[in-house]
Amino acid sequence: MLQVPYIRDNKDAVIKGLAKRNIDATQMINDVISLDEDRRSLQTQLDTVLAESNSLSKEIGNLYKSGEADKANRLKEKTIQLKEDSKSFSDQLDEKVEALNQLLYKIPNVPCSLVPAGTSETDNEEVFREGDIPVLHKNAMPHWELAKKYDIIDFELGNKITGAGFPVYKGKGAKLQRALISYFLDKNTAAGYTEYQLPLLVNEASGFGTGQLPDKEGQMYHVTGDNLYLIPTAEVPGTNIFRDELLNESDLPIGITGYTPCFRREAGSYGAHVRGLNRLHQFDKVEILRIEHPTRSYDALDEMVAHVKTILQELKLPYRILRLCGGDLGFTSALTYDFEVFSTAQDRWLEISSVSNFETFQANRLKLRFKNAEGKNELAHTLNGSSLALPRVLAGILENYQTEDGIKIPDVLIPYTGFDSI
Repeated sequence: MLQVPYIRDNKDAVIKGLAKRNIDATQMINDVISLDEDRRSLQTQLDTVLAESNSLSKEIGNLYKSGEADKANRLKEKTIQLKEDSKSFSDQLDEKVEALNQLLYKIPNVPCSLVPAGTSETDNEEVFREGDIPVLHKNAMPHWELAKKYDIIDFELGNKITGAGFPVYKGKGAKLQRALISYFLDKNTAAGYTEYQLPLLVNEASGFGTGQLPDKEGQMYHVTGDNLYLIPTAEVPGTNIFRDELLNESDLPIGITGYTPCFRREAGSYGAHVRGLNRLHQFDKVEILRIEHPTRSYDALDEMVAHVKTILQELKLPYRILRLCGGDLGFTSALTYDFEVFSTAQDRWLEISSVSNFETFQANRLKLRFKNAEGKNELAHTLNGSSLALPRVLAGILENYQTEDGIKIPDVLIPYTGFDSI
C-alpha cells in the first residue's frame, strides 16, 4: 500500500508512474489527498476538543477542592457538550480513515523507472537468454504424453480424486518431484537463506499484509468455517513472519526459503497451453524471500536473479529472463523479472519463476519497520522469488531430456533421485 505522505509529496510522479500500468490514476490520487486533508482537519478539531476537555476537568477538580461547587457544576455542563463534540469528531474521523484506506487498497504499486511501458505480456523485454535448445527425435512427445507412457504422473486419477488441476505423481515421477524440492532447498540454504517450514493456511491479516486481500478472494481457496485461506504461494506466510515487527538495522538483510504446496483457484480455460502441468490448482514450489534495507533492495534483486540463473544453468535447461512491462506487472510489485524455460516438445516458453521487488508496498501493509542509524523507524523493503516452481520445471525436464529410449535425469539431480533415467 502506498504511503499517504509519499502520494501527497509526489503527486505528479505517482500519477505518471501508474500511467505505465495503463491506469489514469488522477482522480484516485486527488481523492486520496482530499480525504487526507479532511482527516487531518478532523484530527486537529478532535485534538483541540480533547485538550479543552482535559483542561476543564482539571479546573473543575481544583474548583471542588477550593469549595466553589457552583462554578464547578456550571463548567461540568460545558464538558458534556465537549464530550458530544469529541464523539462526533471521532466518528467522522473513523469514517474518513476507513474511506481513505479503502481507496488506498485499490491503488497498485508505482512501477520502478526500469519497468518498460506496455499493455500485455507481448510487451515484456527479454533481457537475457542462455542454453541450447535441444533437437529432439521425430517421435518426441509433450510431457503429458510422456507422463502417461512411463506411468509417472496420473492426471486422470487426480481428476477422479479431486478434480482437474490436481495431478498424482507416481514412482519415479514422485521421486523426481521430491529430488527437485530437496535440490532447490539445498541450493537456497547454501546461498544463505534460512529454511522455514510454513503453514499452508493463513488468516485475513496475512492475506492483507502481502496484498492478496481485499479484492482477490476469488483467487484463493477459502475455508469458510474458520475463515482461513489456503496459501497461493509461500510468499504469504513467509513474509508475514515479519508483520508488526520492528527490526534493528543490524538485522538486515534477512533471507528465508521454504517449500510448500500452493493452491490457486485460477479461471478455467482449455487448450494445449494449459494441459498437463502447464496450469494447476495445486502445485509445489520453493520460495526465497528477502527483507532488505531500502538502499540495498535493487542490488538484492539482482542477486536473487543471479541465484535462480545458477539453478537453471546446473539443470542445463534453456531459459530466458523477461523484464515485465507495466501492463503485465503484478499489483504489489515495483519491478519483476520472469524466468521462462523453453519446452522443445511444445515449442513454447513456460514461465517458471517471478523475482520481484515490492519496495515498501508490502511493508507498509505489514507495518514491517526497522530502526535506522538515526534511531528513527523506517519501512523495510520486501522481495521474493520462486526458486523454483516445480510443475513447469518438471515439464521442461521431461520434454527436453527425452530420448527414444526414455528420459534422462539431469546430472545434478542424480544424487537426489538415485537413478539416471526413466
